[in-house]
Amino acid sequence: IADCDVSVDVVIDFSHPSCLISILEYCRANKVPAVIATTGLTKEQVTLIHAASTVIPVFFSANMSIGVALLSALAQKAALVLGNGFDIEIVEKHHNQKLDVPSGTAILLADAIKSVRQESVYNIGRHENGKRDKNEIGIHSMRGGTIVGEHSVIFAGKDEVIEINHIATSREVFATGAVKAAKFLAGK
Repeated sequence: IADCDVSVDVVIDFSHPSCLISILEYCRANKVPAVIATTGLTKEQVTLIHAASTVIPVFFSANMSIGVALLSALAQKAALVLGNGFDIEIVEKHHNQKLDVPSGTAILLADAIKSVRQESVYNIGRHENGKRDKNEIGIHSMRGGTIVGEHSVIFAGKDEVIEINHIATSREVFATGAVKAAKFLAGK
């Protein structure tokens, strides 16, 4: 992007974590807002995004789907209402070429839940024998075929289970959300 000689109103990034620094440098140097939707970023890269947001407008999310934003809000509300009486498990499914495990969306959902259940810890993949920790949020990843993206948040309590799901059948939902975010940032 640094070699581009075009006028850009907003940069939308769905690329790869290795491109982040050059994208942020371009946006900062040209005072261009950025919509960052790349997943698999390190904590250091997320810190760079937050630093850039002090200089330029930034919209950063692991998932641009409006449905996932609603799923996140519903999961957060459910965790708040249900309290510690329910075990929480997140199951995510993606195509067999997806690089990051667990998905950025699964982490986004777990973070939303953890914000109202601060004592929670993540158990990614459950690889060891033993009882489930009462305060854990289980995160499970499946990869296969051409699954665009499926996320389920399961609240399992005594004698009842509540499950909230989002299924993306096309990548268009991510593009639509990113364009809405770009329109929101344009001119800011």
